[in-house]
Amino acid sequence: MGAPRTASQQTADRALFNLGRRLKKGGYRFVTPTPLTHERVLHRLTTPLAMNLRDIFGWSMPFDSNLLPEVERDELQQAGIVEKYDSLLRSTVRWSSLEGMLFAHSPYPTAQSDAVFFGPDSYRFAQVITAHLQQHFEPVRRAVDIGCGAGVGALIIARAWHEAQVLAVDINPQALRMSAINAELAELKNISVHYSDVLGGVEGRFDLIVANPPYMNDDQQRAYRHGGGALGEQLSLRIVKESLDRLEHGGSLVLYTGVAMVSGEDPFLEALRGLLSNDAYGWTYRELDPDVFGEELLKPGYERVERIAVVVLTVIRLR
Repeated sequence: MGAPRTASQQTADRALFNLGRRLKKGGYRFVTPTPLTHERVLHRLTTPLAMNLRDIFGWSMPFDSNLLPEVERDELQQAGIVEKYDSLLRSTVRWSSLEGMLFAHSPYPTAQSDAVFFGPDSYRFAQVITAHLQQHFEPVRRAVDIGCGAGVGALIIARAWHEAQVLAVDINPQALRMSAINAELAELKNISVHYSDVLGGVEGRFDLIVANPPYMNDDQQRAYRHGGGALGEQLSLRIVKESLDRLEHGGSLVLYTGVAMVSGEDPFLEALRGLLSNDAYGWTYRELDPDVFGEELLKPGYERVERIAVVVLTVIRLR
């Protein structure tokens, strides 16, 4: 488990949970776009100023103090959920909708080193897991979401398999905090959060391992973006290596990640062929989206990259 929360941290967690509950009860809904789309939407406004709750907690716009009831505003400020922004206020948390659930995560822009990211990859990741569960009928007794972030993978599995023991693991304490709050808000009691570097902090085998790791080459090496290696592939390969022996017989690894394509070749796929040559495993690999985050190609390190593709690797342990 993560480090014990102090009394003040627990109070802040309660305030964040209560905010999520109020938003959910009020019918709040917000679909989080890519950072580039978010930037373009805000640039339409001469001076972005929130007019409603979606502007505050979705579009991360600054807002006038009168937009929230005084008691609620004071509670959120004391909990650090709302902070001063010049003469205005701004939320330090963003709320996004996914399949009837609300997820707390970091606000736009996600500049902090410990930011908890949520975006289009989160929606696609959820769809990949749901499709896998619909196509594979083996019972899931124990599952883990590696690098859980806001807890999307863990919540999708826990909702589908109420009797399963579902672990949400991450090296980022903020991610563990958000995952725990999001699980409670979704009324899912079969999720536990654990500090773990990949699977190093948890024991045993799993019927299902899922992961949506960072896959960018980030010069600031922010945990939610930086995948390591030459082009962001290192963490994804490490997850595959460490997961194979931790699968139960018949168990599955579902890895959603991005690959920098160089000169028409897929270097990640070539590395996988060596890892998965053992006939104890069956696997499939496909491109889910051939071109994402094209703006990254303008950054140092991507000079030879033609495109960044989203791929899904599914591995099943046969024996």
